[in-house]
Amino acid sequence: MQDPASPVSLAPPIRDATAADWWVVCLCAGWCGVCRDYQAVFDTIAKAHPQVRFLWVDIEDEEDLAGDLDVETFPTLLIADAGGARFLGPLLPQPGVLTRLLDSLASQPSPPAGARDPQAQALIERIREARP
Repeated sequence: MQDPASPVSLAPPIRDATAADWWVVCLCAGWCGVCRDYQAVFDTIAKAHPQVRFLWVDIEDEEDLAGDLDVETFPTLLIADAGGARFLGPLLPQPGVLTRLLDSLASQPSPPAGARDPQAQALIERIREARP
């Protein structure tokens, strides 16, 4: 695993965003050793990018947020922009993977509402309502 103190940078659309624009939500479980190891990396990336809203959600402690989502692989990340969900899925727990994914998403136009995954969209809406 890469050193969590390693510098990471994000593309201008993310770097210049406001916290209301982009969300990165890590869906984990307290019993998951990989999640525990990844939390330090996730927190370091979050501190380096205060313009992005990073949120750690233990899906067992916060079942109401997870809803019917069946997380099979940890960590699972939900990434959303101002328009809604852009990515929901497992991610290798390395800082470079997350920053490359964010850069890739930021370089693409935001999909129209009808093209977004309904389950991911419902999840980000619950999270935004619970954590304004």
